[in-house]
Amino acid sequence: MNVVIEEKNVNIEPVRDSLGRSYATGKRKESIARVWLSRGNGKITINGLDCNDYFVRDVLKMLINEPFSLLSVEGQYNINCTVRGGGLSGQAGAIRHGISKALSLFEPGLRCQLKAAGLLTRDARTVERKKYGHKKARKRFQFSKR
Repeated sequence: MNVVIEEKNVNIEPVRDSLGRSYATGKRKESIARVWLSRGNGKITINGLDCNDYFVRDVLKMLINEPFSLLSVEGQYNINCTVRGGGLSGQAGAIRHGISKALSLFEPGLRCQLKAAGLLTRDARTVERKKYGHKKARKRFQFSKR
């Protein structure tokens, strides 16, 4: 049985506001990031601070710049975002998710590359809850046979 799948050649219009920005919300663990993306010189502002001032660790800066390096568009977009909740690692993941979604809205042609890299999917891993009668989420009391 041969199944033929036709690709729809649909021209999707970019989603931008009156100022030429795209908006997206990114989430990771308990963090939520609101991201506005516009054309510019590569300036990233997080909660009113520069990216280098907000994130000190290089790994977190690399995480945020991953969508740009994947698409080879470093320094072409300005990012203004607010992020709240969680720790720095979760916040960086939320910003990366928001940037990826905003890029796919700003230029719909980039969506397939971002989707193939898994950047548009929310990372659903969260902290496991503590169970009743146990010390921690996974820790159990020592078993005694006698």
